Amino acid sequence: MTSEKPRNMKPVPNRVAEVDAYMEEKVGLGVSFDLGVRRIKVLRKDVHLYYINGLTDTEFIIEILNSLIHNRNSEIMSSKVFDVTKDLLVHQSVEELTTMDELVDKVLSGLIVIVVDGKPIGLVVDVRSYPGRQPEEPDTEKVVRGSRDGFVENIIVNTAITRRRIRDERLRFEMLHVGERSKTDISIGYIKDIADPDLIDIVRKELNSIEVDGITMADKTIEEYIVKQGYNPYPLVRYTERADVAATHLLEGHVLIYVDTSPSVIITPSTLFHHMQHAEEYRQSPAVGTMVRWTRFLGIFVSIYLLPIWLLFALEPSLLPDKLEFIGPNDKTRIPIVVQIFMSDIGIEFLRMAAIHTPTPLSTAMGLVAAVLIGQIAIDVGLFVPEVVLYASIATIGTFVTPSLELGVANKISRLVLIVLVAIFKMPGLIIGITLYIILLTSIKTLNTPYLWPLIPFQPKGLSHILLRRPYPGSAERPSIVHPQDKYRQPRKS
Repeated sequence: MTSEKPRNMKPVPNRVAEVDAYMEEKVGLGVSFDLGVRRIKVLRKDVHLYYINGLTDTEFIIEILNSLIHNRNSEIMSSKVFDVTKDLLVHQSVEELTTMDELVDKVLSGLIVIVVDGKPIGLVVDVRSYPGRQPEEPDTEKVVRGSRDGFVENIIVNTAITRRRIRDERLRFEMLHVGERSKTDISIGYIKDIADPDLIDIVRKELNSIEVDGITMADKTIEEYIVKQGYNPYPLVRYTERADVAATHLLEGHVLIYVDTSPSVIITPSTLFHHMQHAEEYRQSPAVGTMVRWTRFLGIFVSIYLLPIWLLFALEPSLLPDKLEFIGPNDKTRIPIVVQIFMSDIGIEFLRMAAIHTPTPLSTAMGLVAAVLIGQIAIDVGLFVPEVVLYASIATIGTFVTPSLELGVANKISRLVLIVLVAIFKMPGLIIGITLYIILLTSIKTLNTPYLWPLIPFQPKGLSHILLRRPYPGSAERPSIVHPQDKYRQPRKS
């Protein structure tokens, strides 16, 4: 299935000279160095082959040309040249097209189109060979044990390594094209008898309704169109670069969106707890996986609430029990504590951004300089009290513990808002901030899916799967949140 904007569908001309003229006028044949045409004769008929250098496999083209040029059967009537040409195309993927818009789209997508003089039909041969890297383990989703292949920027490779894991005849990859100028390939992946048809229709409808010149930012642009996030900082879809994670969600009943040129796959729908999962939990035993999961939950909790709570105790020491009187700054400083916290958070954000833009051989040295020299000197000169640096660092580590980068940044924004409320209203500010935070998360829905499921609305069985890493034999049912058609992962015994 394709998504095409209404256009004047000009038919393929009878004469190849007219096709050449159209390509020169509309597409830049003869001007763009990478757009080429090979003109040959088959049984005294003109045959033109159009292609894009760099997107096609030269060896396939040479093999096809050899097959056409070395045909010496002069007894065939010229009216059958088209059929002969089609039969001589030594390739498994050959299709016909009848309009110039289709012809141009196919050529610019990396396929070759062959036109025979006197026949208003083009022959499309898929000889795409996109430049790109080989599958490798993604940096953001590393595991100690597990597969080392991950998605790349080629949508064909991505769907292939997914299908390698799910050899089910009901696995579907619907192809669409989005972007009036970019015509980016997008594929909707789902398992036909598991995924909810309504969810598939919603995703398909949202993608088809996108009207934009191009989506050069790939999956992120698609996300903003289909979930209409606005200024809500919390991620409404989950990204993964791991093929095993994508396959697992397909088997649960999720719908995946593959975008060409992006190594990330969008998983829909997703809840807050989907962003807290990591493949490492499922590569360990259930007990170890549960411990890792609880540790991660603790780190995420610390990343949000540690600094606001410590600031409250620093501003209101009377709230502390006698045994915890040591908590809070012991040194006097002229800079307010809340300002120090903001300065430390912004400084850590500077370091994170600098690490992204710094060449790898230098990033380690930069981190050491920042941690050892800047931090210590800032304490020595009285810019920070030691506890601010300590708790800001622990909160930042909690942010890095969060598997989803998008969720980590959103939690950081929530933490800063809580700090401001505590600084202004103290204890009432903390209570009001936490209440508003929970209300915000409760009000979020992504593709008609409650963001805090299975906590709100409460679903005991689903929550038990969140809190405990269940053994595979004990996880017989698929998550009800995706409304799977087939509720059971394994056949039930009669």
